[in-house]
Formats: sequence, structure tokens, C-alpha cells
Amino acid sequence: MSAGRALPTLAVAAALALGTAISLGLGRFAYALLLPSMRADLGWSYLIAGAMNTVNAAGYLAGALLAPVCLRRADARSVFIGGSAATAAALLGHGLVTSDPALFAIRFLAGIVSAVAFVAGGLLAVRLAAAAASEGGGHGASAGLVLGIYYGGTGVGIVASALLVPAFVGRAAAHAWQGAWIALAALALVATAIAALATGTLRRPATAAVPSAGRGRFAWASFIPLLIAYLLFGVGYIGYMTFVITLLREEHFGDGLVTAFFAMLGLAVMVSPWIWAGVLQRFRGGGAFALLSALLALATLMPVLSAHEVAVFASGLLFGAVFLSLVASTTSLIRHNLAPAAWPAAIAAFTIVFAVGQIVGPSLVGFVADHFGGLRSGFACSAAVLAFATLAASRQKSLSTRLA
Repeated sequence: MSAGRALPTLAVAAALALGTAISLGLGRFAYALLLPSMRADLGWSYLIAGAMNTVNAAGYLAGALLAPVCLRRADARSVFIGGSAATAAALLGHGLVTSDPALFAIRFLAGIVSAVAFVAGGLLAVRLAAAAASEGGGHGASAGLVLGIYYGGTGVGIVASALLVPAFVGRAAAHAWQGAWIALAALALVATAIAALATGTLRRPATAAVPSAGRGRFAWASFIPLLIAYLLFGVGYIGYMTFVITLLREEHFGDGLVTAFFAMLGLAVMVSPWIWAGVLQRFRGGGAFALLSALLALATLMPVLSAHEVAVFASGLLFGAVFLSLVASTTSLIRHNLAPAAWPAAIAAFTIVFAVGQIVGPSLVGFVADHFGGLRSGFACSAAVLAFATLAASRQKSLSTRLA
């Protein structure tokens, strides 16, 4: 790959990371900042508010199922750029409607296209990571760093949202939140254009890096413990990311503190690749996932135990520093244990179970919050689910032969 690439490996990884900034940072997690304003304006219960992200996750599941079909018909880079551009269009749609049915439909569509972009970008990232490991002789943490940068790009979207959204939702105008969605769409379009320009040389070299003999098959049975853990992770983490800003508002955190909290969480996501790159490189089974999941459970539990500013900010810092590295750990495990021909099917399989978990998570936390004592109870439920994910991941062993 290096022969035809004009940019250094980490620069290409950073360009790919703009895809996760769009699909996750803007397409999913910015909703947490907009939720208090939308909930007050549209009269939503916690259940309806959570259901908006449940529908988004249902679309994400549909997109994960569709992604392998798209990748068989077009090269990964084209699918990646097309999915990112379509996500920008879906973000624009949020700012043009106010009815619940229309918002549900747009959240669903946004989930579909963002998942397609996410799977295609993940495939490009794991190929780039494999090339980095080959060029470096297989030593060091370069491959883990490449994967971490790709998933850590979500933090760019979170920070951008934290800086952009308050300027719109703080206005007294009716449906002020719509302007925020339109601004996020414009930002996503700019990021898509930058990613397209910076990844142009990935098209043919990345495709050529995959053996042409066979499409590759993914043996689900060999990865059951981690698939279960990833399902539970999807259930557990998404409740925090959906409702944490609402919790801060209910605890009477001011606008400045809310913005600082979300920006800090995003910055922690951006820094996380450098924290965990060595761990992702070293563990070939479920050890990395188990460690990170345990830390995430602790971060989710902290606001339940104390609403003090120090505890809440520590929770956000730890959560941001961990949760996207959990996603990266599954891709790293795929690279360590499977031949390149099986990577697309494996990434899609993990994305599918992740999406199923995310379908359950927001509505589960919303239901618990509505009926069992508020959002703190919902967060306690999420922390318990993440603890079970830790146990499941600890049972995942590496395959006997390292193929990557």
C-alpha cells in the first residue's frame, strides 16, 4: 500500500477517522446534546426520547446487514464516502421536520447509512493497520494505533458538537434545535469532502491487499464469548451516551459545565488511541475487551454514586477514554485471528450484534428511568450490563493459529 500513497499512514488513518466523526460523533452522539431541548419542545417522555436512539440503532442494524452487499458491489472507499455523504444528508433532514413520525423515520435512515459508512471505514482501517504492521516488521503498536485513531475520530465529532450545538439550542426561538441539526449536516459534508480528498489513493491498493481467492467466511462459533460481550456492550454504553446530558441538566449543571463535560469526553476519545494502542496490539483474545469493559462499567456507575461535579467529570473522562477503544479491540482481535479474506464478514458480524444491543439500550434505560426512580436507576442498569460484558469477554480465547 505504501508505494502509491501520498500521505503517511497516520495521516490516512486520521482522514478515515473523519468517517467515525460523522457516523458516530455527529450522527449518533450529538443527539445527547440536542435531547433536552427537543424533549422540552416536543413533550417527550424518557421512553420516547430513548426510542429515538433505539430506532436509530435499528437502522444501524439494517445498515450492518446491507454493508456486505454494498462491499461486494463497490470498493470499500466508495462505500465509505457515499455512506458519509448520505449521513450528512440525513442530519440535514433532522432540521427540516418536527413531527415524531418524521423524526423516527429520519433517525432510522441515519442509522442505515452511518452503519454502511462505519463498516466500510472499518475495513479500510484494518487493511491500513495490517499494512502498517507489515511495514514495521510486526513490532510496536503501530497497527493498534491506526485502529485506535480510526475509532477515536468519534471524539472529533463529539467535540465539534459540544462547541456547535449550544449556540443554537440556547436560543429562545421555537424549534431552535433544528438549526443545530442543519449546522451539524454542513459540518459533516465538509468532513466528507476532506476524507474523500485524503483517502483517494486507498481505492486500488486497499482492494488489492485482500486475496482474491474466495470472499472469506467468518466462523461465528469461535467468537461466541466476545460476540455476547459486544452485544452487552451495545446495550450498556448507549444509555450513558443518550442520557448523560439530560442527567446533567436535571442536576442543574449550567450551560458552561455541560459544554465542558461533553467536550472533555470527546477529547478523551481522541486521546484514547495513544493510551490503549499497546493493549490492542498485545492481547489476541478477549483480555483487552474485558479490561476496558470493566473500566466502562465503573465510569457508568460513578454518576449514580455521586452527583458532585468532580465525580461526574471523572466519569466522563474515563468513559471517553475507554468506550471507542472497546470497539477498536474487536477489530484488532479480528486482525490478529483471521485471514484478510474473512475481515469484511467478521467486521459486519460484530457490527450486527453491536447494533442489536444498541436497539435495546436506549429504550431499556428510558423505561427504567420512567418507572424505577429516574435516570440514576437507568445508569445503574447500564453499569450492571457492562459488568456482565466483562465476564463474557474474559472467556474469549485467541484462535490457535495467528493468521494476520
